This record gives sequence, structure tokens and C-alpha cells, in this order.
Amino acid sequence: MKNNLGKIHIYTGDGKGKTTAALGLALRAIGAGYRVYIVQFLKGQDYSELKSLKPLKKITVKRFGEKTFIHKVGTNPDIIAARSALNWSKQVVKSGKFDIVILDEIFLASFFKLISTVEVIKLIKNKPKNVELILTGRKASPQVIRLADYVTEMKEVKHPYQKGLKARKGIED
Repeated sequence: MKNNLGKIHIYTGDGKGKTTAALGLALRAIGAGYRVYIVQFLKGQDYSELKSLKPLKKITVKRFGEKTFIHKVGTNPDIIAARSALNWSKQVVKSGKFDIVILDEIFLASFFKLISTVEVIKLIKNKPKNVELILTGRKASPQVIRLADYVTEMKEVKHPYQKGLKARKGIED
């Protein structure tokens, strides 16, 4: 069963639901007996989704970042966190201990030049053939999209924050 793993998934776009989709895949995977590791780039706040993962012993989460979002080229702490996340991700992917590895918000880290697209491509190309890799975040590069087996673009059509509604606990937070 596990010998059919090894595909690359991308969840990108400006719409809501990229991390949610990756977490849904993680839940399905542990139900099938897979071992899942999630590396979160640029996420430092305590989201509700993380609380729900704590009792699930088959999903490991490691977070890197001080802020929820960055909107400009990163400061030194952002760069350090993103570089640490990338280095940690390489170790996890190559370890052979996990069937599915999710790199949450890696594309935003690349877009803001905290890590390079070349490094993301190298990570993908150097992964063991039986590790399923899921990458999320806005602004996925065309070069990475070409390497992927699955690409889903979340498109924002309408969202209440356009009318000033702040993130709600359990829905957006």
C-alpha cells in the first residue's frame, strides 16, 4: 500500500482553504495508517487547527515563525524562521520516518524571498521516491507547479473580511 506514495501536491491561490485542505488530507492519511509530519512556515500564533491535532499521535507538527502573516519582505526573524523551517523540512523528508510531509506556507516564504524557489525545487527533487509531499501557500511559482502531480488553486470569490469581518475562532482562526 505504501509503495504507491511519492506524489507532489500543491494547494495555492488567494482563496481560503489551503491549510484546511492539507489537514484534511492528513486526517485521511492517518486513517489509512500513514505517518504524517507537518512543518509550518511563518506561523507562530496558536490556531484552533493545532489544538485539534494534539490528541492525534500519528501527526507531528513543527512550527516556525513569530507572526501570523507577513505582508512585505521579511525581517531578520522571519528570514531565520523560514531558513530553519526549510532545513528542518529537508531532514524530515529525508528521514524515511514519515509517509506524508506537509510544508504549510512554504510558497509565501519563497514569494517573500525568505527562502529561494531553487531551494524548494531542490527539496522536491531530492525527496525519497516514496514520500508524498504536500506544499501550501499563496504564490506558488510556475517552476514548482510544473513538478507537481496535483495542483489545486483556491480562488477567492467572496469573503466576509472584504466587509470588515475579522477572523473568527474555529472558522478562519
